[in-house]
Amino acid sequence: MTDLSRRRLLTTAAALGGASALPFGLRAQEPEKPAEIIVRAWGGVWVDSLKKGVSDPFTAATGVAVRHDLTEDNEIKPRIWAAVDQGRIPPIHINWDTTANATSSALRGACEDISDLPNLANVLPLARPIGLDGVPIVNTYAYVYVLAYRPEAFPDGAPTSWNVLLDPRFRGRVALYNDGIGFHPAAQIAGGGTLADIPGDMDACWEFIAKLKDQQPLLGEDPDFTAWFQNGEIDVACTISSNAREARANGVDVAWTVPQEGAKVDTDGMWIPKGLPENELYWAKRYIDFALSLEAQQVWLDGLGLPGVAPGLTPPADLAGDPSYPTTEADFAKLLLVPPRIQAEHTAEWFAKFKEIMQG
Repeated sequence: MTDLSRRRLLTTAAALGGASALPFGLRAQEPEKPAEIIVRAWGGVWVDSLKKGVSDPFTAATGVAVRHDLTEDNEIKPRIWAAVDQGRIPPIHINWDTTANATSSALRGACEDISDLPNLANVLPLARPIGLDGVPIVNTYAYVYVLAYRPEAFPDGAPTSWNVLLDPRFRGRVALYNDGIGFHPAAQIAGGGTLADIPGDMDACWEFIAKLKDQQPLLGEDPDFTAWFQNGEIDVACTISSNAREARANGVDVAWTVPQEGAKVDTDGMWIPKGLPENELYWAKRYIDFALSLEAQQVWLDGLGLPGVAPGLTPPADLAGDPSYPTTEADFAKLLLVPPRIQAEHTAEWFAKFKEIMQG
């Protein structure tokens, strides 16, 4: 073991030790360790960064192995709900999830309360969910669905509007998420509507997406955007900045911008399904508590290029002043925020409408 890795292990152990000094209910002794805990995650750079920043150091400090389940968040949700409804042990210990998805699970009563995490006392207000009883979710960072593009395709400079997605030059070379996630507010405004009209009147959004269908966009998930840019298959995309940044890290000339209409900002978080054995619930809480620490967030979120909830994080050098790395109220004011509860209540409907248009 190198001196650097040894120092990191000691720092991690200290971070975890702080959580175990007065752990969840003033336990005098830690409960039995499970052979592993299972954390649902997204693939590509997402799980790689989580593994490096959170899971591996957690295992090194506690001896509890971490397995990552890469089932998509919308696919695993009904399986978790069914297990909770039927009183069965859920298929995972921790769901790393969008806040909107997590909110729908919280409203259904599927989440354990995790208000007793020691590090909740140390994080920014962004970490706490809005409009929910207790703390069924903790938000871990913010992110922006940017307009990513190949500079070679834009010799006159960065595109300034989401309307560029409709440019005939880019027919077949546009990419979106396969359910439209992240794009609805931008499409609403680019189509002539307003953010305030969401969710009551979204005709402008659907009309814009119907026009975009004629561009024959590529539709996929996070790792696909990185691969598409790397393979030269797309020129423009609505994606989380982390995916474009990963392609750039791999030597591809990719940039991103927040257009004049704005771009959707969101948060992801972690939650624990109800129904775990008591000892496994304890270690799942320990994992999330460590994920909120400065030690874990600095490494984890450096890999993703995202602003976290632990005070004192040092932004990656390449993201200083970048609109996709909001840290101040002024930064967030330039972005499009749809309250998580509205998203939780309407996301399934929006996803279905998007797919209906694209498949029609």
